[in-house]
This record gives sequence, structure tokens and C-alpha cells, in this order.
Amino acid sequence: MSDALVIGLDIGGTSTRALVASLAGDRVSTGTAGGGNPTSHGAEAAAAELGKALTEALAAVDPRWVHAGTIGLAGVARLLADPASRAAFDRAWADAGLRCPYELIGDALVAYASGTASPDGTVLIAGTGAIAATIRGFALDRVSDGHGWLLGDAGSGFWLGREAVRATLAAMDASRPLGRLSRAVVAALLGPADHPLTAGRSDLGGTVSARDRVDLLVQRVTRRPPVELAKLAPLVITAHAEGDPTATALLAESARLLTESVARIREPGDPSPIVLAGGLLTGDTPLAPAVERELSARWPEAPRPRASDGAAAAAWLAARPLLTPVEAAALHARLFPFY
Repeated sequence: MSDALVIGLDIGGTSTRALVASLAGDRVSTGTAGGGNPTSHGAEAAAAELGKALTEALAAVDPRWVHAGTIGLAGVARLLADPASRAAFDRAWADAGLRCPYELIGDALVAYASGTASPDGTVLIAGTGAIAATIRGFALDRVSDGHGWLLGDAGSGFWLGREAVRATLAAMDASRPLGRLSRAVVAALLGPADHPLTAGRSDLGGTVSARDRVDLLVQRVTRRPPVELAKLAPLVITAHAEGDPTATALLAESARLLTESVARIREPGDPSPIVLAGGLLTGDTPLAPAVERELSARWPEAPRPRASDGAAAAAWLAARPLLTPVEAAALHARLFPFY
């Protein structure tokens, strides 16, 4: 079976990525398409993007050489519970010429496998939302948070954006001078510094009371989809770099909350890896080192790799049942040579 191939797909809300790999660790071909999550795009549209990514990845590959596949995406339980969605994915798989089985798994397991070959550990994801999960034998074990913007996602991009607005409203209520972060929030929601509303004037040249400006700010937030608050998270990062104490405090609290999410499901002193995933923890942000310091204080012996290529991780997970543990570890090292 040394010439066998596997295929992995990492499906998100904005993009779908596929990788065909050999059991020797060669990256044979790739495919990309638009967002393919059925929760956000609907089953048929999601399956169509899945089909595009598969077709591109298999353009120069005989599908009969592919022996296994794995598809990773958020909200996998909803897809598995919906026969229409699963049927749409099955059709896209078959239409691409694939006859091998495929497995649907959650994005947390894909993120974990992109950071380590250890069968047991923890993954912490912080992007628009936030979730932590423990992994046992490359299966999802316990989960913490991921409760969505209304009930949880503590420390996430949404949380940072919401807290930035709340801090701004508190300063405005108290008639305190606005700091860098609050000024940036007002400009983002009401307009730049020379905009009439930002400057406290109406479009007709009159003045706008302090309370009116507060109400306008609230309306600008509440009339938009709640998830758009996550777009304000970069303002916190920028203001922190400029020395704004409110932004610095918010990032410190975010790191604490994310670490507490891990602590709810991870035993003290556990030396297994903690994989950091999501844009806030894999990008060049001040939150990533802050979280690493918090995690290191509680689990000093635990490695803290960062998640990387989700499609490669999905391909590796597809290959694992076809390999011995030693071979699987070697394949992971080939696919992720930077670890």
C-alpha cells in the first residue's frame, strides 16, 4: 500500500482546502474553493464548494488511488444529524470519482492534529469565537466553552470587540476623556474624527448631546449582526501597541479567560501538548504570548505548538488507520517538518 493516497479537507466559512498526500508524506496535489460550511451556506451550496475543491485536487490524480479521506469542519454534529446535508456531501464525494470511505470530524480535532502527533493533549482555539477541548487517542474528549457569542466564547475576538465597546460606553457615561481605544471604537462605529457625529455635531450643524452620542453608538452596534463586534478586536491590538491601558487590560483578561477555559477540562500538571489555534493565537498578536505565559505558569512541562495546515492534518488523520504508530509519526513529521 506504499503507493496509496489519502485526501484531507479543511472546510471553513470562507474557504475550502483539499490536499492529496501519499503515505510517504508527499504533497501530491491541492484544491481550493469557497466557504463550504453547511451551517452558514446551506447543504447544497456547501457541497458544491466541496465538489470544486475535490475536482481541482484530483485533476491529475486517479481517484481510485485514494484509499481514505477525512473532512474537517465546524458544526460537524449538525451535519451528521441532517440526512439532507450528509447526502449532499456523499454525492459530491462520489461525483469526484472517489469510492473510498471518508470521515467527518470537527475542526477542533483537525486543529489539534495540525500541531502535534501526540494522541493525547488539549487544543485551545481563539478566533471570532473561543473553545477548548481535550483529545484522547485522537478523539474529542471534553469540551469547554464554544457556547457562542450570547452565552460564552470568553476571551475571543467577539469578546474583545464587545468589551471594547462596553469600556467606551462606560467612559462616555462618566464623561471621562476617551483613550486611544475608545476613540478608535467611536471612529469605527460613528465615523472618523471629523465626522459630525464623532465630533458631537448633527448633520444640520447643531450639537449632539453626550447621551445622544451614547445612544447612537449603542444603535450602531445593536442594528448589526452581533458577530460583527469581532471586527473591532484588531482595534484592541493596535491600541495596546500604542500603550492604551484599557486595551492592555482587556488582552490580559482575555488571556486569563482562555486559560480558565482550558483549566476546566485539563488536569493540573498534565505534561501533554496544548495546541494553540485560531487567528488570535496563531497570528502575530500580543494575545498569543500572553496566553502562552498563562499556560506555562499552570502547565510548565506542556509543549505549546501552534496549529497550521488543516488540510494536511485532515489528510494525516485519514492516513493513520492505514499505518503503524511509528509510520504515522514519521508521516506527521514529513507533512509538518517545522515541528
